[in-house]
Formats: sequence, C-alpha cells, structure tokens
Amino acid sequence: MSQLIAEKNKALVLEAFETLFNKRDYGAAARYWSHGTIVAEGNFVIVHGRFSNLGLPVNWIAADVVRLEDGMLVEHWDVIQDEAARAQSKSGNPMFGSSFPE
Repeated sequence: MSQLIAEKNKALVLEAFETLFNKRDYGAAARYWSHGTIVAEGNFVIVHGRFSNLGLPVNWIAADVVRLEDGMLVEHWDVIQDEAARAQSKSGNPMFGSSFPE
C-alpha cells in the first residue's frame, strides 16, 4: 500500500470515528458506516458492518469489538476482510445484509 493511500485511509477512519463517536452526528456518520448488527454482552459491544465508498476496489466487511469501562471505550479490536462477490461466495450468501454489492 502506498504511503499516500495509507495517509488517506488514516484520515478517513479518524474522520469517521470523530463524526460518530465524538460529534455523535449520526446522519453524517452514515456516509462512513453501514452497520447491520450490533450485539452486546456485559462490557463488550460487537458491531458487524460494511465499509463502502472508500475508493478501494471492493468494500470491507468488519467486526469491531469494543470494551467499555465506566462509560468509556477503553479497548477496541477489529477484523476486516474484503467483501466477497457472488462468484467468490462459498455459501452462495452475501457476507453482509441480504444482497451482494453491485
């Protein structure tokens, strides 16, 4: 990955996190986030979603795990994978939602 792409990606992710978590501008955050499932267990929240319009050849499917403590996000992990097209899907099902991306 070129340094320029890496810098753009960092800026995009920081802007997305700033918009969603700090500004809590949920309408504007929709440009960056396409979350389908959010589950919680104790102090852990897991968000499964699609990152689209990143300027990449394919969307990303991500699972973000956040641990909270005293109302603060104290740890974050994620798993990110390129979204499989219909022809690449082993199960015949999309990785996210009910349809394959166009």
